[in-house]
Amino acid sequence: MIPTIIQNLERGIKLLNSIDDAQYCDKSVAPYHSSIGVHMRHILDVFDCITDGLHGGKIDLTARKRNVVAENKVASGLYYFETTIQNLQALETVNLDRIVQVSDDLGNGVVTANYTLASVLIQAHSHAIHHFASIGYIINQLNIQLPDEDFGYNPTTPRNTNMSA
Repeated sequence: MIPTIIQNLERGIKLLNSIDDAQYCDKSVAPYHSSIGVHMRHILDVFDCITDGLHGGKIDLTARKRNVVAENKVASGLYYFETTIQNLQALETVNLDRIVQVSDDLGNGVVTANYTLASVLIQAHSHAIHHFASIGYIINQLNIQLPDEDFGYNPTTPRNTNMSA
């Protein structure tokens, strides 16, 4: 599981290595006017919440740090990716069936549920792919080439363009 998550995050690194700061923080694309950098920082914040809460067994997905520099500077975004990957590599020997309490705000206040570490990592990975798809839309609108053909695609999504997700 961990190698697959890392492989997907490396797609983000590949993209960041192909754009500049102006493209990274461009918020001109409607309808949400969010940048590539905002999405990347948000993706990594979720993994950071997992790392921060793991020791105590309480992962708070509302405790995102929202580092503005990481969303505006490619170099800072790359550093955040590298740190996240190092933290994930450290989990390769951890029991992924360990029960952790995960808290998040679903819209009507914070709720807490028991997850396995594996399940919260799967959720973070799916969340990253979802945001990569949003980034793919921004990339297209900014006339930037996708870093690879799998960027933003969930492995279970049919590739036939006539089918809906």
